[in-house]
Amino acid sequence: NVVVMGHVDSGKSTTTGHLIYQCGGIDKRTIEKFEKEAAELGKGSFKYAWVLDKLKAERERGITIDIA
Repeated sequence: NVVVMGHVDSGKSTTTGHLIYQCGGIDKRTIEKFEKEAAELGKGSFKYAWVLDKLKAERERGITIDIA
């Protein structure tokens, strides 16, 4: 089990998404897709956070709403 804690906008989702990617939990093609889609919204650095952020509102606002 892993617990990730931190302040708002401290990079919890980004760090966790990157860890999932590095451990093989998501493929490179999907990360590249997220990177392209995020860049189109002006949020290119959010590609790893989008591994966890599935809701449209989360991706548009750049914050995680749905947890657990």
